[in-house]
Amino acid sequence: METFKIEVKETLSRTIEIEANSMDEAYSKIREMYRDEEIVLDSEDYIETEFIEIKE
Repeated sequence: METFKIEVKETLSRTIEIEANSMDEAYSKIREMYRDEEIVLDSEDYIETEFIEIKE
């Protein structure tokens, strides 16, 4: 019997509106909120699942 490697990849996504003085500041605020777990993606944010054969 052979062994195969299959990557299972789930995509979660959410769009968040945030007020900021610039795009850099907006990115900074969102990254900090994510790092502080104020933004937590869950099953409601599910987009798709991919199954990818890993060839070596």
